[in-house]
Amino acid sequence: MADLRRLGLIIAVALFVADQLLKYVVTGPLGLTYEGQQIHVLPFFDLTLVFNRGISLGLFTADAAWQRWLLVALTAAVAGFVAYWMWRETVKSDVWALGLILGGALGNIVDRVRFGHVVDFLDLHIGDFRPFLVFNLADAAITIGVLILLARAVLVREPKPEAESENA
Repeated sequence: MADLRRLGLIIAVALFVADQLLKYVVTGPLGLTYEGQQIHVLPFFDLTLVFNRGISLGLFTADAAWQRWLLVALTAAVAGFVAYWMWRETVKSDVWALGLILGGALGNIVDRVRFGHVVDFLDLHIGDFRPFLVFNLADAAITIGVLILLARAVLVREPKPEAESENA
């Protein structure tokens, strides 16, 4: 159990550090400083600086200071719930997923506290068609973590304890 907890924390911390480092590199050494500024990397991938003042998909934009802090509080509450769940979880794949979600949530919380918005910059597209909003490593990790949890919940059946299967 302690090893699983350690694994979850290592994943969360590594993801948090990688997310913050990437955001620093994009907005520092690579020179993206104003919203909408772009660096073309590949025909299907750009670095495009976007300041996300809302939550997922840009919903619930927090323009006022109290809204920003409300989003910080709500996101921190969700991160606390995820940390508690991860601490009690006994399935390795779920701990991995929860570590990704926790690390991503913490990365975005720090942005919102420091800047008043989340720094997004990963821009995947096919020509002018953009199937995704601009996102960051934290967003990707949260999405992957949630997909892992959903896939396991839907696709993996836990074996019934023998006492239950004998009574059935």
